[in-house]
Amino acid sequence: MDFTTALRTERLVAIVRGSDPDASFRTVMALTEAGIPLVEVSLSGRDALTVIRRARDELGDDVWLGAGTVLTAEDAREAAAAGANLIVTPGLGPGVDESLRQGLPVLAGVLTPTDVIAAEASGATALKIFPASAMGGPSYLKALRGPFPRTPFVPVGGVDAAAATAYLESGAIAVGVGSPLIGDAADGGDLAQLRKRAAEFKAVCG
Repeated sequence: MDFTTALRTERLVAIVRGSDPDASFRTVMALTEAGIPLVEVSLSGRDALTVIRRARDELGDDVWLGAGTVLTAEDAREAAAAGANLIVTPGLGPGVDESLRQGLPVLAGVLTPTDVIAAEASGATALKIFPASAMGGPSYLKALRGPFPRTPFVPVGGVDAAAATAYLESGAIAVGVGSPLIGDAADGGDLAQLRKRAAEFKAVCG
């Protein structure tokens, strides 16, 4: 299925940002094994490109394995070379443009109505409201959907299980979840607890 369909179906993007590349890799694998097939590995994590490459080699082509915090055209090219088939950005800029040029789906970061207009004009696949919690959370999403009722929004930033429910009820097609889901797993923490949290978020977003 295409990326927008996957977002609407799964309604959850897991965001991995770790200080330990081996633990980050194990975290990606644990998430996919737990039934979360949309995983973003942030380039701000340690040795993220290697994590993406290892995960792609292990998982094959069936998982949406994204590179996050893509800022530059070089970031986009390196992410694609490592095996990312999805690009996530915190805002608009050359990372979005180069990813789209390569034919990759892009979850582009926006915050204001002006950003939304620019992102849609760029051809971005879906729009990441970031940092969503800083703008009032679900009430801001609801307000933003007034002028943009058909735009595929994915709130990211401070999304715990309760917020995920509220965002989805307010019209988000999916949510992006980092530390409330990942915890310390990508830094070497307990994978059993990660699997427990994954099941909880799957239940919320299912």
